[in-house]
Amino acid sequence: MVASSSLCPFGFFLLFLFYYSSQAEVVNVDVKATKLLLESDYGYLDVRTVEEYKKGHVDTQKIFNIPYMFNTPEGRVKNPDFLKEVSAVCNEEDHLVVGCQSGVRSLYATADLLAAGFKDVSNMEGGYLAWVKNELPLKTEEVPNQEL
Repeated sequence: MVASSSLCPFGFFLLFLFYYSSQAEVVNVDVKATKLLLESDYGYLDVRTVEEYKKGHVDTQKIFNIPYMFNTPEGRVKNPDFLKEVSAVCNEEDHLVVGCQSGVRSLYATADLLAAGFKDVSNMEGGYLAWVKNELPLKTEEVPNQEL
């Protein structure tokens, strides 16, 4: 029993490796290449939470905010309707760059979209933090003044 329990972490790694190697390979693009793509016909899919998005996001014409994960008291949970929500605003043939805060959630979201049949989806490396660090155009959602 000791031998099988010591292989458990390795087994999870193999399962993870198998799952992602069987999917289409995710293409990562840096923020400067992303900016050029967004100036053409690419759309930007921001998979951060609505709260993160409102604090600041990539400034581009064709942008969608569909969270890949939600914050709950138990921690982050995957949005069960993510693919359905993306499919409601994007076609499988649309050209998309997916971004999040640091590039991790968007990597998983991009893999899921490719596995679901989307043809041209790339992950923005480094996410919003890299976009800000490179001093690229930002936009924030205006919060209305609330008078007491």
